[in-house]
Amino acid sequence: MRTKLPIAYLAIVVLGSVLASLLAPYSPTATDLDNVLSGPTLAHPFGTDGLGRDVLSRLMYGGQVSLVNAAIVVLTVLVVGVASGIAAGFLDGWLDRAFNWVVDMMLAIPVIVTLLVVLAVFQGNQLAVMIALGILVSPGLARVTRGATLAVREELFVAAARVCGLRNRDIVVRHVLPRVAGPITVQMSVLAGGALLIDAGLSYLGFGAQPPDPTWGNMIAEASTVIDRQPWLLVPPGVVLGLAILAFGVLGDAIRDATAERTRRIPARSHRRVRRPAVAGPVPAAMLSIEDVAVDLSGTTVVEGVSLYIDEGETVGLVGESGCGKTITGRAVLDLLPAGGDVPRGRIFFNGRDLLATGLHGLRGAQIAMISQDPIAALDPVFTVGQQVGELVRRHHGGSRAAVRSRVLELLRDVDLPDPVLVAGRYPHQLSGGMAQRVGIAMALAGEPGLLIADEPTTALDVTVQAEVLKLLRRLQSERGMAILLITHDWKVVADMCRRAYVMYAGHIVESGPVLDLMNRPAHPYTAGLLAARPQRGQRPKAIRGAVPEPSAWPSGCHFAPRCELATDECSEMPIAMFEPALGRRTRCLHHVKLSEGGQHERTSAGCP
Repeated sequence: MRTKLPIAYLAIVVLGSVLASLLAPYSPTATDLDNVLSGPTLAHPFGTDGLGRDVLSRLMYGGQVSLVNAAIVVLTVLVVGVASGIAAGFLDGWLDRAFNWVVDMMLAIPVIVTLLVVLAVFQGNQLAVMIALGILVSPGLARVTRGATLAVREELFVAAARVCGLRNRDIVVRHVLPRVAGPITVQMSVLAGGALLIDAGLSYLGFGAQPPDPTWGNMIAEASTVIDRQPWLLVPPGVVLGLAILAFGVLGDAIRDATAERTRRIPARSHRRVRRPAVAGPVPAAMLSIEDVAVDLSGTTVVEGVSLYIDEGETVGLVGESGCGKTITGRAVLDLLPAGGDVPRGRIFFNGRDLLATGLHGLRGAQIAMISQDPIAALDPVFTVGQQVGELVRRHHGGSRAAVRSRVLELLRDVDLPDPVLVAGRYPHQLSGGMAQRVGIAMALAGEPGLLIADEPTTALDVTVQAEVLKLLRRLQSERGMAILLITHDWKVVADMCRRAYVMYAGHIVESGPVLDLMNRPAHPYTAGLLAARPQRGQRPKAIRGAVPEPSAWPSGCHFAPRCELATDECSEMPIAMFEPALGRRTRCLHHVKLSEGGQHERTSAGCP
């Protein structure tokens, strides 16, 4: 009921104005000199004006001008405000800074004074005035659109779309615009009422359509001149205009309440990775090589000196507690850092290409893909599974609608979904966690990547489904020859899937080597602590005391020292270098000899790499 009444009223007003030539009882300029300034009568239901013209007919014809002018303003604001707001919010960088400067400047410009100047320059050209009005009021909508876009841009399904290689244009049209449509609709509803009021104000001042052409504004102006003789004449245009403005306002309020549950807190501005010149040095032979990489979030270092590599067809584990920097490291490879993220130091190579210098154009989805630990959040809730997988197939391979459909069903069948046709027609909320994860894997495979970054792919699943997903990944890797970077905290998953692994703690790689060696002969106290904390038959797990420190509270020396039973004063004096106690084994611990077999070791760097 709250929306039905304003919609019904606006529909009556619009239809009455559009069909005025058919429905109006008189011509807007026809006079009845026998009934001048009359009140409501059977012949003239809304009375007549000072020249005996029918008020109802003039209201209907006048609505054509007023509503068209308001529509021009709304259309101008939509084009200017929405386009600039989405561009600034989604692309960020220098465009966002320029956007904010222009918006601040335009908000300082007085609207009415500027419109009067435009009227003087264009000699009463209503189209120019309405376009100018739309441009002048567009900064308000542009700011709202930018804010909503910033929030949507941080959604996981947008990151997933970028990982899968979709162009920014496709992401904006298919995934961002539908999510920001609610706030835009609310603003446009309120703006339409404001445009009607401003148009009426200009007509009242004599700057609108000139007599004898009627508008709601000049009808109010004419009524005000005879208010002492016929006060009724002010009622019809005033009530029609006032109720139209009120209806737009109530409609916008209702839309706002309906979309309130989907609004989210707007995050801080993100900082896109700045492409840097290629750093001199040999190009690594590995498929993926991360060398001495640091990651900052809003000025705070959260990953420091990370180095790892992955060869073609290899599965490598990245192990550690939550908060150690594993996911941030994986997202840094794909330039998908959260708000305020940057890679200030280090090199990242993929098949010999310096990603920090050249960017990831043509790589996301096609050569590097990612699946997340929250499969439902990685899917856009407003599209079916078939539409989302099909979008990626079209992006990477093209083809006819039938060919895309066939490929979608083939991908769903490849990830062991039992009824691909049924699943393709479902929405994300209709999927179980295991089905959603399989759909995420199918989307990642749409571009046939050479490297898959699997971020905790089994965390949200029960034990049975975990085993099925891991079996699926092993089969797909064997069939396709993919390399996999498996981010996890589960040693059982690492043992089942990986040949080598890196152990990460508080932003540092603290140990690396073959998985069996790591599990049988750990060379770092943190690795030993993680292994001791595993539930094992006949043994009581032993928890590591304390918790992973926040990046701002990292110790100056060994980051694990405050929780380590072997720590000495030397551990806290300076950054700890990496040691190589055996071929293929590396550890960041001064006391690794006490933990691993053999006393031979070699310091590989003078400082923290």
